[in-house]
Amino acid sequence: MVQIIVVGIGGFVGSCVRFLLSKWLTSTLPNFPFGTLFSNVIAALAIGFIIGIERQTGPIGDKTKVFLTTGLLGGLSTFSTFSMETVKMFEDGKYLTASGNIGLNLGFSLIFVILGLQLASLVKGN
Repeated sequence: MVQIIVVGIGGFVGSCVRFLLSKWLTSTLPNFPFGTLFSNVIAALAIGFIIGIERQTGPIGDKTKVFLTTGLLGGLSTFSTFSMETVKMFEDGKYLTASGNIGLNLGFSLIFVILGLQLASLVKGN
């Protein structure tokens, strides 16, 4: 039961951050869903970093791990919003933009997980 509450709190915080980031970026850069892209990329970097640190130092604790990964980063990243935005672009005939959105979200998310893992190695001095 405690883990469910911990995940819920993390999810609440992550979702609020994603909402604010998306709202700000949409008002600043309205022609592309940069809020979703940045949320996904930041979450990818963070999970890579967390897992990289854990690989080097050992388990970080069940509650801490589920708060950060499942809760906070699960709330911050958003595959469903990414998917909906992409489908809408296709429906609107914006095929190149939709394809770019797919490539950027997938490509940058994978790259930033790797960067997070490497950043963890640098922090730990390995």
